[in-house]
Amino acid sequence: MAGPAAPVPAARELRGNGRKAAITEDIEMAGTDLRDGSLTGLTENEAKEFHGIFVTSFIIFTVIAIVAHFLVWQWRPWLPGPRGYTQSMIDGATSLASYIT
Repeated sequence: MAGPAAPVPAARELRGNGRKAAITEDIEMAGTDLRDGSLTGLTENEAKEFHGIFVTSFIIFTVIAIVAHFLVWQWRPWLPGPRGYTQSMIDGATSLASYIT
């Protein structure tokens, strides 16, 4: 029997320089990308566009939340007025029960 077989050159070409070399290449590429661009990988125009969309959606969300809080306040104020709560939830449930029966 012959000794251990020598590595096949075609297999070495398919493997490349191995896993270690691929990792260092990725690290080197990431390092140059971070120095030249932003941390997010977006261009300046893409970042400005994203920022504009984010700010617009945040303002819309805030306006909807303010309107919702105002409407809930009109329906059931969560701070009592000078006379306290004029109608409790139990009184409302009692009057509802009287309508049903």
